[in-house]
Amino acid sequence: MKLRVKDMDIATGGIMVAILNKKDAKKLDLHSGDRILVKDHSKEVTCILDISESKKAVSEGKIGLFEEVLRHLGVRRGNTVSVKYTGKPESIKHIRDKLYGKHLNYTELYHIIDDITHDRLTDIEKTYFVAAGFVNKFSTQEVVDLTKAMVETGQKLKFKGVTLDKHCVGGVPGNRTTMVVVPIVAAAGFTLPKTSSRAITSAAGTADAMECLAQVELSRKKIKQVVHATGACIVHGGSIHLAPADDKIIEVEHPLSIDAEGQLLASVMAKKFSVTASHVLIDIPMGKSVKAKTKKQALHLKSMFELIGKRLGMQVKVMITNGSQPIGYGIGPLLEAEDVMAVLRNNPRAPQDLKEKALTLAGLMLEMTGKYKDGMAVARKLLEDGSALRKMHQIIAAQGKVPKPVLGHYTFVARSTKSGKVREIDNEIIAKIARIAGAPEDKGSGLLLEKKVGELVSKGKVLYTVYAESSSKLDLAVDFLKENKGYHIGD
Repeated sequence: MKLRVKDMDIATGGIMVAILNKKDAKKLDLHSGDRILVKDHSKEVTCILDISESKKAVSEGKIGLFEEVLRHLGVRRGNTVSVKYTGKPESIKHIRDKLYGKHLNYTELYHIIDDITHDRLTDIEKTYFVAAGFVNKFSTQEVVDLTKAMVETGQKLKFKGVTLDKHCVGGVPGNRTTMVVVPIVAAAGFTLPKTSSRAITSAAGTADAMECLAQVELSRKKIKQVVHATGACIVHGGSIHLAPADDKIIEVEHPLSIDAEGQLLASVMAKKFSVTASHVLIDIPMGKSVKAKTKKQALHLKSMFELIGKRLGMQVKVMITNGSQPIGYGIGPLLEAEDVMAVLRNNPRAPQDLKEKALTLAGLMLEMTGKYKDGMAVARKLLEDGSALRKMHQIIAAQGKVPKPVLGHYTFVARSTKSGKVREIDNEIIAKIARIAGAPEDKGSGLLLEKKVGELVSKGKVLYTVYAESSSKLDLAVDFLKENKGYHIGD
């Protein structure tokens, strides 16, 4: 069937979508979600079909094309294209099989991941894949194959020799150890190409905080230049398409609040495998508001990371850490970046919990290389003699230094309503307040903590200060924290 193009003037962000009038769809016996092959004279593309119930959106004889399809075909409004039915991707069958509990092999998982990577699946189809992995769980071999498929369908960064990497499973506000560990390890002469994520539910990801100091959206070529010059980098991994299917899966998981273990393992290990990391340190925080809520869960996750790492030929070490409260004082991109720089400058007022955790992690990474027996002592020396700070300045300069953001001008001081000891700080509430205040999009927004668990506080004393870049966002954050400040004060 020949149809005239209508520009819908809408972009999906990747998925190829075409719209037919319901009468034309009926003639071709097509239904919403079917795949159609849209062809110009020299180019063709498979699109996911949507149906227009009225002629106002798309009339008979026309086909509505989204921006991605228009660009791919190089057509404009009024051009003529041909349309015919084409079968759904083979991966749909594999997703259905997983829903019924079948173990999938590498080829089947590759088909699914490749279709996710290239936007051939609808959000509903991706959701079913996520749900299938959550309900029926992936076997160890499936996780290994899923990891390999994620790597093979994306780009890779290859480095020679011993290449170190680290990852934190997440959930702890202010946990910016990466930005301290990387310059320490690089100052010791090792390669550490750190590709980091942006925040999903937290007030800041490593990439968000680093962006307050340097450019993080770099090309693969530029990253290699930075690592060659300095031994390390701290960049946003999403911009260079390392295991790109992972980010698309996370988009589905987030609104469902689903975090299947197999996909978590594959997600982490695929990013490390993509940069040819030979030695990987995994930080698993344990606490009531993070992924590993009990020691049993943390130990299970630890054993799985080690097992998957071994199957992939990587040396993996796992550290279970305290995830019961925020780390550092700052919560939000700029405030967290300032905590990091205070540690690197050996400022006596720098958060000691951030410093000591970073030193422990850096020390373990140095020991993993086999070069040092007391890695923490070496890490401490490199930090305290200024070597790590100099290395950080080199990394910032190589990536491209940026003007420092300004701390939000609108503030609110949250005070304790009673005297006593801080018994608990709710990580999720603290992160939520910072996000409502504008973090991480507004770099200068967030919270500056004054009190930590175990400290005494008098009635009316400051627990933390909220910073926002707009009065409206500050008002929203204040309204929220009036219901729950995130602090439990006990006798």
